Formats: sequence, C-alpha cells, structure tokens
Amino acid sequence: MEVFIEPIGRLMNEFSKLPGVGKKTAQRYAYRVINMTESEAHAFAEAILGVKRKVRFCKVCGNFTEEEVCEICKKRDKSVICVVKEPKDVIALEKVHEYKGVYHVLHGVIDPMNGVTPNDIRIKELLLRVNEGGVSEVIMATNPDVEGEATAMYLAKLLKPLGIKVTRISRGVPIGSELEYADEVTLARALLERKVL
Repeated sequence: MEVFIEPIGRLMNEFSKLPGVGKKTAQRYAYRVINMTESEAHAFAEAILGVKRKVRFCKVCGNFTEEEVCEICKKRDKSVICVVKEPKDVIALEKVHEYKGVYHVLHGVIDPMNGVTPNDIRIKELLLRVNEGGVSEVIMATNPDVEGEATAMYLAKLLKPLGIKVTRISRGVPIGSELEYADEVTLARALLERKVL
C-alpha cells in the first residue's frame, strides 16, 4: 500500500527534483501547498510559469533578463568584464555595490572529469566581445576550486595575447574568522596575495 495518495506523492516527487530538497523537505513543501488557499496555490503556480515564460539569457552577457539585453549590459562600463560561472554569481557580486563594469556568464566551468570542455561553455562569446574592442580588463571571478582555477587559467592564456589585462579576484582569510581555523591553501593564498598597508 502506498503511504501517500497519488496527488501528494506526485507533488512530493516534483519537489524532490529540486537541488537540496530531500524526501522530508519535499513532504513539508507538499503539505504547505495542501494548506494554501486556492488563490495562494494559483499565485504560486503562476510565479513558476511566469519565470519559464519571461526569463531568458541576455544575448550579450548570458545573465538572466526579461529583455533581449539586460540592464547591466545597457548601462554599465563595458571596458571591464567580470567573468563568472553562473547567473547567481552576478547576484552575489552585485550585492557588494562596488563593481561598475559588466559581466560574462560562462554557464559552467571546464571540467574534463564530467565531460565539460571549453566548447561546452560560453568562451567563444567572451572572445567575440573582447575582439569587438573597447575592453581593457577581464576579471576572473570563477570559484577558487580546481575547475574554477583551470577555467581562469585557460581564459587568461587566450586573452593575454590580445593585449587585455587579465586579473583574478583575491582570496584569503575571511573577515571575522580566526587563523587557526583557516585551511592551508587559504592561508598560503592570503600570504602570497598580501598588500602593503
């Protein structure tokens, strides 16, 4: 005998397909939907459908937008491009309110172990943007893991011969943390990338 009736089991199954959602969380989400009013459930479903209908990738940078070209690409300094792995990385950097340039979203990183090659991510599009002229610097802001570092190094080798300044975001000990809890790689990077006071 099934524990859950079919509509609840089906809803739980759909929720469990989301990243980070296990069986217990999917069950809680399903029960929350059951307890919604019909208008709340309709608004929830419409929000999901609205995202699927309206959100697309910016044809210039690859970030999420409702238009053909996103607001950042329309209004910001195009001489500096910050390269990130995913659209959520743009959001993280925008929260800082310090960066005034534009972005380039790769939609992945080079990962040979999982079959991701340079042809599988938006490297050609980055090179086209740079070759159009007007770009003075490309900032590599991929994650500081093996794949992110490999992607940053690969891109640097492609861009430096074009006369473009290629930089990497700094890494080091987070503010508010204690040195004894930092890993060796982070401490080594912090020492190597130290600045004059």
